[in-house]
Amino acid sequence: MIKKLLQSALIGLACAALILFVIPKFTGGSAFKITSDVMSFKEAVRIASPAVVNVYNQTFTSNSNLDAGEISTNNLGSGVIMSRDGYILTNKHVIQSADQIIVALQDGRVFEANLIGSDSLTDLAVLKIRADNLTTIPQNAERQVHVGDIALAIGNPYNLGQSVSQGIISATGRNAIGETVGRQNFIQTDASINRGNSGGALINSLGELVGISTLSIGKDSNEIAEGLSFAIPIEIANDVMQKIIRDGRVIRGYFGVQSNILFSNGQGREGVSGILIENVVANGPAAKAGIRAGDVMLKFNNIDATSPAQLMQVISNIKPNTQVNVLISRLGKTIELPVIIEEYPEN
Repeated sequence: MIKKLLQSALIGLACAALILFVIPKFTGGSAFKITSDVMSFKEAVRIASPAVVNVYNQTFTSNSNLDAGEISTNNLGSGVIMSRDGYILTNKHVIQSADQIIVALQDGRVFEANLIGSDSLTDLAVLKIRADNLTTIPQNAERQVHVGDIALAIGNPYNLGQSVSQGIISATGRNAIGETVGRQNFIQTDASINRGNSGGALINSLGELVGISTLSIGKDSNEIAEGLSFAIPIEIANDVMQKIIRDGRVIRGYFGVQSNILFSNGQGREGVSGILIENVVANGPAAKAGIRAGDVMLKFNNIDATSPAQLMQVISNIKPNTQVNVLISRLGKTIELPVIIEEYPEN
């Protein structure tokens, strides 16, 4: 009995010695290292914050009691420097109806900005200031955004000055929220986005730009939602920005249907699916081609129809006046119809 106890004790001592030998390899030399370091995203903020600017929408108003008119700030928001030579992304609603747009950098410099163009569908606007060698935020097109990722929103809420809020990516691919029907693929986050944050940066924990903050719901007593915030994915924002710089606006293809439901086409072929067309816009390209509500779209220009969001992207990149062939299923029959794509109508 005593022999067994001694053996157990020796085994225990050997294990303890092994642990004391191994742990220092992972703790920098101390078996039980006590440290004052805290988890922090200060490096990500340090990388990104210089490229987030304050945007002020100013208007001129006349006053009969004064010799000159008054300047008032109509709206305020944020923006993100996207190029070293002064192109800035912000939200369209931030600069809507502005007589003058003022951009304040974090280093104290202030510029008057020119509006290059805007896009109602994504609520984005491109500004340009006369400056060089500006700081931008790194981007990584290879890194996917995942639900659960840390998210940091940087902006100028209520004109308090640059602030950072932290949360996670709550969802991706959010569509048609409230009055934002037609805008697709929002990133949803619980990082707080208040008035003044619009147009600011949503970054990951490495300081990489993943989205442009655009709106939140649930900040009002009449709404049920509590603090749901949204951002435009940076790949969409970049695409819109390049088109605005090139053309002064975003020229999109227009098909003229509403289709929000994935639908099995019922042809009895395993794995074959399409998109149910719920509504066809009168006098739109689809209607002119003979497409009807209730049709199931199988292929669009030889591309399998897998989701409304996928097709929306495909259609928007087609030049107006281009003819495409659309394969549909109607009452058990497969029909191919030629459609002339038109330009997406401005609101």
